[in-house]
Amino acid sequence: MAKKTTKAEENIHAVEEALSKTERFIEDNQKTILSAIGIIVLAILVYFGFQRFYIVPKEKKAQEAIFMAEKYFEMDSLNLALNGDGINPGFLDVIDDFGFTKTSKLAHFYSGVIYMNKGDYETAIDHLKDFDGSDRLVAPMALGALGDCNMELNKPEKAADYYLEAAEKGNNEFSSPMFLMKAGWTYEVMGDFKNAIKIYKEIKEKYPTSNEGREMDKYIAKAEGLLQK
Repeated sequence: MAKKTTKAEENIHAVEEALSKTERFIEDNQKTILSAIGIIVLAILVYFGFQRFYIVPKEKKAQEAIFMAEKYFEMDSLNLALNGDGINPGFLDVIDDFGFTKTSKLAHFYSGVIYMNKGDYETAIDHLKDFDGSDRLVAPMALGALGDCNMELNKPEKAADYYLEAAEKGNNEFSSPMFLMKAGWTYEVMGDFKNAIKIYKEIKEKYPTSNEGREMDKYIAKAEGLLQK
C-alpha cells in the first residue's frame, strides 16, 4: 500500500522544488546578475561621489556668489540684483554658473519676483516654475507670485489654483489666510460667488485670529448678497 503524503510534506517538497529552480536560474544567469549588481553599485557610488565632490563644493561657491545679489534685492536695486554690478554676479549669473544647486533655484525665485515687478509676467512665470523649492516660507511665496502673474495675464482660473496651492503649502497663520483671501477675490472676479463664500468661511474657521479672519463676516455677507442676484 502506497504511503500517503501529508500536506506538510507536500509544502516542503514544493519549497525544495522552488529553491532548486532558483539555484538553477542563478547558475544559468550568474554573469548577468553579477553585472546588474555591479551597475547598481557603480551608480550609487557615482551619485554619492557627484554629490560630495561636485555639488557640495559648487553649492558653497554659489552661496558666496549670490550674497551681493541678495543685498541689492533687499536694497530694492533690482537691476543690479538681477544682472550684477560688473564685479559681483547677479541672479541670472548664478543661474547660469551654478546649475543643479539649491542656490540656483533660489536665484530663479528672486529673478521671477523681479521680472514680475517689471511687468514681464511670462518671463517671471518661467523663473518661478524653475524655483522648485520646499522651503516653507519661500515655496508658498513662489506659488503666490505665480498666482499674481496669471491674474495679470487674465488667467484667473490658473491664478486661483496657485493661490490655493500656496495656502496649502504654507499652512501657517500668516501666508495661508492671505493666499486664501486672494483665491476668494479671484473667484469673485470670475463670478463664482459660491466658491468665494466657501473660501471665506474656511478662513473664518481655520484662521479666526488672523487679519483676514477678523474681516470675514463682511466678505461672506457681500458674496452671499451677490450670489442671490
